[in-house]
Parts: sequence; structure tokens; C-alpha cells
Amino acid sequence: MRLSNRVGNIDPFYVMECAKRADEIARSPICDPAQGGRRMIYLNIGEPDFGASPAVREAAARFTAEGRIPYTQANGLRALRQRIADWYGQTQDLALDPDRIVVTAGASAALQLACLALFQAGDEVLMPDPSYPCNRHFVAAVDATPVLIPSTAEERFQLSLPRLRAHWNERSRGVLLASPSNPTGTSIPPAELAGIHTFVRERGGVTIVDEIYQPLGYDDRYARSALTLGDDVVSINSFSKYFGMTGWRLGWLVLPPAMVGAVEKLAQNLYICPSTIAQHAALACFDPASISEYERRREELRRRRDVVVPALEAMGLPVPVMPDGAFYAWADASGTGLSSWDLCMDLMEHAQVALTPGRDFGPAFGERFLRLSFASSMDDLREALDRVSARLDQLKARA
Repeated sequence: MRLSNRVGNIDPFYVMECAKRADEIARSPICDPAQGGRRMIYLNIGEPDFGASPAVREAAARFTAEGRIPYTQANGLRALRQRIADWYGQTQDLALDPDRIVVTAGASAALQLACLALFQAGDEVLMPDPSYPCNRHFVAAVDATPVLIPSTAEERFQLSLPRLRAHWNERSRGVLLASPSNPTGTSIPPAELAGIHTFVRERGGVTIVDEIYQPLGYDDRYARSALTLGDDVVSINSFSKYFGMTGWRLGWLVLPPAMVGAVEKLAQNLYICPSTIAQHAALACFDPASISEYERRREELRRRRDVVVPALEAMGLPVPVMPDGAFYAWADASGTGLSSWDLCMDLMEHAQVALTPGRDFGPAFGERFLRLSFASSMDDLREALDRVSARLDQLKARA
């Protein structure tokens, strides 16, 4: 069977390939307690262990008990779009027209819709290396070209204005950024982001900012949404991370007014609408009790970060930039003498700890860095860190 060329332009999602390998090991005798094994600890996937809030689960149960679950508008429930707009008003002091908001089937659908509406063959879209792998694949899937620009720890592993200037050309159509970033948990300094946006705007380009981790910030210097820069910014957001609704597959876009009709038309044809159950449940995300719970969770994630990063440093896996948001530590494994891929495979096999090698996130640091997700419980984190430290000591003793 002949497949389209675009399939060949998209790399495997190595995070998921590693997860499959971790699951294989988890089913083997070395993880079987009956045979003296120990369970696999998963610190490889970006999924908070908290789950949806009680109010969200209760809202979903009430709605499904009514029996009829119809389609909604393609751009989502009006009531949900209004609550999202109100939330920006409360947290960002932004007066957003809810008609600029399109609710989507997760942030992934939001990114796909934005790329379909904006990019085409011949366009180049600039983004930092490292960055979330699917971002470049969304660009490639619409036959445009993702351009990964290596960044440095001094640049917080983010795209800087000087590097953007150096790489912009007549084919450049815009930038796709994430603040805070996956895999580094680092945000773009506000002045730098403003400079990037001004540069791109002056050249007729578009600034897309993935802000799904923006509410999970630990440093007030980075607390402002990119939407404060103007109504020509495209912002991607999600109910998965801060709101804990990963498997519910619900996200949203905030769009420039001129894009709304085009994106709605695409959504009508490609998705019909986001999950009706998830939308009705998500209305409860903005209840005061839910927000209070999410803020408690955010502080718990900060506490986990403050345990994990020093522990990694102490065992020879330095984290060059302290994550100011999200729940990832981007650690340098080069001191072990192994590539991050080989080290992660070794730790799965011998420590029963699943981490993510850097290969997914771009070639600049792919073989040197690994990502640890501290979205798991503190007990799991402490045990995993002990296991990793013990295994690294064994590897040093052999060297």
C-alpha cells in the first residue's frame, strides 16, 4: 500500500515507544513481586497523578445520568467559552470576547487546527530545540517545514530574539513557542517574548504560544499570558495539566478575530465538536472549590520540584535551568558516560524506573539530556530517586 509522503516526514513519538518498553519490563519477572521483583515507577509521561477534581467528576455523572448527550457547536459550548473568558479576566486581567475562544478535542486538536489554518507547503515555522516533538509534527503534517533552532541554558532553552533574527528568511511564516516548555519546564522572559512577537508581527508572521502549563507556574515573573501582547497572538491551552483532565481530551484556542471563522469551519468538518460530556464536566473546573484544589496541587508540584532537582544534582544529573513551571526536570546525563537513550533503557531494566530520553525533543541535546516528570506522588519520586542513585553508583563502580 502506498502511503503519503507526509507520513515519512513525521518521526516516531519516542516517549510512547519508551512507554511501551517500560510496560514490557513491568510485565516481566523482574517486576513480579511473587518472584522477588519490584514494580516499575513511571516518571516518563506528563500526566498529573491527581486526576479530575471531585466537582468535575460529579458534573460528568449528573450530565450523563440525563441520558441525552447531543452534539455541541463546533467551537464548543457557549457557557464554557464564557467561563474560560471570565477565568482570563480573573487571572490575567484580560477582557476576552468568548467568541475568540474555540474549544477543541485536547490541545493537540487545537495545534492541528491552528497549523491547518495558517501554514502550507513552502512555509517555515521556527521553534526552539528542545521542544515538544508533536509541535514540529503538526507543522510537518500540513506540508510546511518546522525549523528547530538550538537554544542554550543561558537562553533558558527557549528561542531568543537574536537567534530568531539570524534564522528568519523569506519563507518564514511564524514561530511556535511553548511557555513553560515541555521538556524543560522553563518560560520565556516577558521582555524576550514581547520582542519576538514584535519582530514576527512586523514581518507579517504569526506568533503561536502553547500555554498549557502556564497556570502551573512557580515564579511570578512569568505569570502573564502571551495574550497580553495583543489580539494577534494565537494561544493554545488545555484542561489536561492544571485542571487534571488528561484523558477527557479537552483544550481550547484563543484566536485573533480574523481566524475564528476559518478555524470553526475546519473543526466542523474534521471533528464535529469536542466531547459533550467533557465540556459539561469542565464547567465545574471554574467553581471556587475546584480552583482552590488546583492551587493546592500546584503548590504540591512545586514541593516535588524542590525535592527532585537537588536530588538529581547530587547524583550527577545536573539540571542547568531550574524549571519555573510545568512538572519536568531537564537533566544532563553526559557525566554518566552513556547517551540519555542508553541510560534510560538501563534504568528501566536495572532500576525499574521509567524516564524519557531526550531524543524526542530535538537533535541539539537529544543524546545528552533526559526528562523526568515529577507529576507522580512524593513517595514514588523518593523511591525512584533512591533507585536511580543506587544504579548510577553501580555504573560508576564498573567504569
